[in-house]
This record gives sequence, C-alpha cells and structure tokens, in this order.
Amino acid sequence: MATLYVRNLPDDLYAKLQELAASQHRSINAQVITLLEQVLTTQAQETEEQKRQNVPKVLEEIRQRRENRRTDIEWLDSTAMIREDRDR
Repeated sequence: MATLYVRNLPDDLYAKLQELAASQHRSINAQVITLLEQVLTTQAQETEEQKRQNVPKVLEEIRQRRENRRTDIEWLDSTAMIREDRDR
C-alpha cells in the first residue's frame, strides 16, 4: 500500500481536517482517504456525464461530414484493385 506525505499543509486546513475527522469518529488518515475517494469518484462521474453530453455533438458532426463529402468522385472498387494486384 502506498504512503502519501503532504508538505506545507496550512494550519487552518489541518485544524478543519481534525475537526471533521473527530465529528465522524475517524482518524485523520481515514478521513483523508474518505475525502480523496469521494472527490475522485465525483470527478469520474462528471467526466462520464461530459462524455454522454458530447455524444449528440459528435453524431451531428459525423452527419454533417457525411452530407458534405464530395459525390462527384468515382471511387475504385477495392475488390477489383486487389484482384489486379494479385494477377501481376
């Protein structure tokens, strides 16, 4: 298990951490782990929410690109190209 050291922690922040840990009947170590888990879980959820919100935008971009692509180009048949290459 990893060990984390925090340097230059402001005294007022440490005092708040002590008060919070005492109010929840936890050690300071347990309180810090709990707070880190909560914050990281919340951020991961927000990231997932952002991804879900971006899906309609991405789909719209795909649709627009499909509509705007050139149709006057005659695309070669890949099967014919492969067969031609094999016949050489």
